[in-house]
Amino acid sequence: MLRLIKLSEEYKEQFFDMMREWSDSGEKIIPYSIRKYDYHDFDFYLDHLEVDEADAEDMGLVPDYTFFLYDDSRDRLLGAVNIRKYLDERLMETGGHIGDGIRPSERKKGYGTEMVRLALEECRRMGIYKVLMTCDRSNVASAKTIMNNGGVLENELYVEEDDDPVQRYWIMLQRG
Repeated sequence: MLRLIKLSEEYKEQFFDMMREWSDSGEKIIPYSIRKYDYHDFDFYLDHLEVDEADAEDMGLVPDYTFFLYDDSRDRLLGAVNIRKYLDERLMETGGHIGDGIRPSERKKGYGTEMVRLALEECRRMGIYKVLMTCDRSNVASAKTIMNNGGVLENELYVEEDDDPVQRYWIMLQRG
């Protein structure tokens, strides 16, 4: 069974295994929320993994929540997803409500689509019914994951520091 979990001491070894694999691959670890601090200081990492509503305004950030896709049958973390409660100007252009990533060895197996589906359930619980997701045009796998979850392409934006345009997709969720 696949489910979203919050990271805790219980999943520390599985988390370290996932992060080692990602680091060893040389790829950028996505979403940003799971690479912004050194995870080797696990207690600090857990305390700073998310930005709660009380601290968000003081820090000039938006509240965010990070979940990990856990496979019960294999006792393995497959990826991570970060949900932003609302969007500031930058996130409205290129970040969106959801950032997600699947560890390299588990890609092309449908886990990204399932993780986003579960994240959309979390969005609904948070009262977010119009969800923006973005990806680079060249990231065909991410675009497919978004479209598999009902994403409709609104437009593409060219960002100054990147030659690859950002695609912006909207997903409309049913209320209640």
